[in-house]
Amino acid sequence: MSSATSTLCYKFDTALINAATGILSSSVMRFRHPSKHRNSRLRVLGKALFSLSLLLALFGSSTAMADNTYPEPDQQSSWRLGAALGYGQRTNPLVNSDNIVVVLDLDIAWFGEHWFFDNGDLGLTLQDKENYTLNLIGRINSDRVFFSKTNTRFVSISNNVNEPMLVEAEVPDRDYAIELGVELLAEGDWGYLQAAAFHDVSGKHEGYELFAEYSYLLRKQRWVFEPSAGLSWKSQELNDYYYGVRKSESSKVFPAYEAGAGLNWQARFKVGYQLNRHWMALVVAEYEHLNSDAASSPIVDESSVYGAFAGLKYTY
Repeated sequence: MSSATSTLCYKFDTALINAATGILSSSVMRFRHPSKHRNSRLRVLGKALFSLSLLLALFGSSTAMADNTYPEPDQQSSWRLGAALGYGQRTNPLVNSDNIVVVLDLDIAWFGEHWFFDNGDLGLTLQDKENYTLNLIGRINSDRVFFSKTNTRFVSISNNVNEPMLVEAEVPDRDYAIELGVELLAEGDWGYLQAAAFHDVSGKHEGYELFAEYSYLLRKQRWVFEPSAGLSWKSQELNDYYYGVRKSESSKVFPAYEAGAGLNWQARFKVGYQLNRHWMALVVAEYEHLNSDAASSPIVDESSVYGAFAGLKYTY
């Protein structure tokens, strides 16, 4: 799979994706009426190579012409269009795998009276109150993204007479799963809360995931700071489908393994600086810790996932 294709697969999973996800992800708060819920969420992308100070220096002249306050998004349009360009990476916890590189992230969302589309998620608003929104969501599971960046390699093992031999080590492939669930978004002076429950409706893993994330948005003139923390409970069926090894797939390199349910946790920090009405410089860093059953799988090499990104975001 080409690097361009894998980047698009990552975007499709995480910006739908949560989460996330993932580092883009992961969780974009989607309030149906931008006029009522004013915050335009910073997106998370990947591992930073450019400093925020350099980005600000490049756009110093534009900054001088901008207002000293954080601009509000277009309150009349049902569309939210944007793009972020920079450099980022997200580590891949699977063995024989490459990190996920992101240089471009598109933000495409449309909010109608009841239906909406938000970067791959298709939703129906069930309730839309002043301080909370309840949605029905259809999405693509984000765990599959790691399997798009695995490689076939040959490793050396010892046979019965202690003579080294080369064997093929290929991570088993997994399919995308379509999930349906409910999502609660709430906001107040105390911050923002997203809680969601999803179940597989495509017959792939036939499991479920429970997710909750808290974030707090702090604005200081042009600066925007947003720390967040989240928990994700993955059922035994979901965990075993992606991180287990069937007997038919097992080998001397990857022995059969059955994963149980487990709890992932993550922390993320976003910093943005508004250059003018449309341009923002941003830096994002994220850490995710895999549950013990997933981390103990023979196809998993690392128990943690790191991600960061630095770049410029343009909002139409």
